[in-house]
Amino acid sequence: MIIKRNRGRQWLDWQRRIVTGAHYIGIAVCLLLLLVLVFGDMGLPRYFSMREHAQQLDVDLQELQRTTRTLRGDIDRLEHDPAKIEQLAREQLGYVRKGETVYQLVPSPSQERPRP
Repeated sequence: MIIKRNRGRQWLDWQRRIVTGAHYIGIAVCLLLLLVLVFGDMGLPRYFSMREHAQQLDVDLQELQRTTRTLRGDIDRLEHDPAKIEQLAREQLGYVRKGETVYQLVPSPSQERPRP
């Protein structure tokens, strides 16, 4: 038979103080972690700003992908469509076909507006 000795009132008070102190330390650690989470270098405000920045980057990426598709289509048309090449040559370089007459309208000096 095992007989346990009564530890006494002093032992219970000391044990109660240890448990109470552990609770206070646990609460302090939890509050510290909460403060670090909210106000730390990598806290919630930084997280939200980084998330918003990532969303903006996704929007920019989609816009750049649309632009890339458009430019690739333009490149394809320039490489394979003679009508598009002719149109650009006429508009940008002023080329004309053989036998065509070009009329160039020049405003008279009285119609020119003074430049500010």
